[in-house]
Amino acid sequence: MGRFTGDEGGEGVTGAATAATAVEPRVLRREEWDRWYGTLIRAFGGIPGPDEELALFRELTQVDRSIGVWEGDGPSEECVGTAGAFAFRMTVPGGAQVPAAGVTMVSVAATHRRRGVLTSMMRRQLDDVRSWGEPLAVLTASEPAIYGRFGYGAATFELGAEIDTSRVRLSVPPGTDDVRLRYAAPADVVDACEAVYARLVPGRPGMLARRPGWERLGLLDPESGRDGASPLQCVVARRDGEVTGFARFRVRPAWAPEGPKGTVVLDTLAGLDPATEAALWRFLYDVDLTSTLAVRGRPVDEAWQYQVSDVRRCRPALRDALYVRLVDVGAALAARTYRAPVDVVFEVEDAFCPWNEGRWRLSGDVKGASCERTTDAADLALSVRELGAAYLGGVSLGALGAAGRVREVRAGALAEASAGFGSDVPPWLPHGF
Repeated sequence: MGRFTGDEGGEGVTGAATAATAVEPRVLRREEWDRWYGTLIRAFGGIPGPDEELALFRELTQVDRSIGVWEGDGPSEECVGTAGAFAFRMTVPGGAQVPAAGVTMVSVAATHRRRGVLTSMMRRQLDDVRSWGEPLAVLTASEPAIYGRFGYGAATFELGAEIDTSRVRLSVPPGTDDVRLRYAAPADVVDACEAVYARLVPGRPGMLARRPGWERLGLLDPESGRDGASPLQCVVARRDGEVTGFARFRVRPAWAPEGPKGTVVLDTLAGLDPATEAALWRFLYDVDLTSTLAVRGRPVDEAWQYQVSDVRRCRPALRDALYVRLVDVGAALAARTYRAPVDVVFEVEDAFCPWNEGRWRLSGDVKGASCERTTDAADLALSVRELGAAYLGGVSLGALGAAGRVREVRAGALAEASAGFGSDVPPWLPHGF
């Protein structure tokens, strides 16, 4: 969440802990939040954020879904581990919004590494998620190597770029000139911007329906987080009087002997149609006194890549984003649809959540799916980590098979399943948590 998007594992990358923790995790109490959050702050470098950030994080934390590991008694009791899980609804292929536990604020005190603290929290948390009836757990990882052993697979990627706007031209689709842009204070138009976001959520796997209060996350604008850039700015796009998109950004001024060389730093951009998106990108290209547009966290299929005159001068780069864990294999696989008909038996390995172990028959198409236990012979064998990676349609089962991560038992089953699991729209996580 915010600058704590992800986690801090605390037990290293080499495997499970060798000794059990002396104290089991327990549910956080509201009056413990400051000490609990202080442990998290220390694990992420010890620099507290501004007051407004602290207040928002305190409000958004769901204490009944948060756990801590504590050592000692009474006044000397010390928090040595933290973990939370937001109650989200996430779009999956087919457009359904499925309950998903957004794992966040995971940390272990450096004094308690390799003592089982992280493993005990992951064990408690996944047991809780299962009891809540949520078939998925998702996270972003500050240390990705940690979470594979708990069954999380990298399921979405995001695009970054450093676009040389002094040399790269943008060609735009018909209708772009019909879009009208106006500056607005970000807080003044937050409701209109959230309405745009909400209309986009069902159309792309990986997007999260925003809970009340989350709209304020995008408005946080501490000076310490600007890296020399301006306060947050916003432009709103309208077509035929309707708000159809917006962009939030900052401008970082810079000067060279030959003239201005400022940078536009994109924070958020959303548009309901291609012309609106193109109008917003064209505006960002043309901000006065700038020659670079810095972009991060964007969808991998975003149209601007195919509208630029020289993609190489945009320096595109991919990065892992959302990690997905199937907590209930049957319910998760039945909750999405499949681009091509599938009828496949998976032999699933899941040592950490043994209730998922064994054979599952998945039958489905674009209209719906079922996934039930079976004694039939397996067609494909894989771990729950690979199912998580492929779940949103952004990672190919065929590619995982080529990497040796999926074993084909019945000839042809891998290609069939891979075609079904794909998504016409690549998944994307629009913001951290």
